[in-house]
Amino acid sequence: MANLKAIYDEYCKVGKKPELTSAMWKKVCEDAGLMTKKKSAKNSLDGAEVDMIFTRCKKANLIPYANFANCLHQAAKACYGEDNEDNYKKVCDALHAPSMTGATKAAGGAVVGRLTDTKQYTGSHKERFDESGKGKGLEGRADLAANDGYVGEYKGKDTYVDKK
Repeated sequence: MANLKAIYDEYCKVGKKPELTSAMWKKVCEDAGLMTKKKSAKNSLDGAEVDMIFTRCKKANLIPYANFANCLHQAAKACYGEDNEDNYKKVCDALHAPSMTGATKAAGGAVVGRLTDTKQYTGSHKERFDESGKGKGLEGRADLAANDGYVGEYKGKDTYVDKK
């Protein structure tokens, strides 16, 4: 039988709470293979049953570790028809640490390549990058004032001679 406390703690870490939330309880059931999308599947729970078990076991919308074994007993009864030690052991043996398959993947492919190709940019976006495709930073984003004391369209800049 799996170490229930360690598995419980791992799911709590994933949920970033000290106790199991409804979503994490659902993830426990999905990862253990106890839950399917269809109720017609034999020896499985559907979403409504998982939510009902959570509602029966929760304290202040969280499942404390003290109630975790009770949840597993109820899941065993719902899956296999009766709550006995063999069914409870089957449920406990199916438990494992949370899986993170497909969590966050880096996007790639032709579409991303076209979107990030700075040579295809037009208008003001084109001015934000140099010839190599590197961003110009603040230079490319803002019209910086010269701060030299002259108005923008003055033609005789730097022609004043100081006569002392």
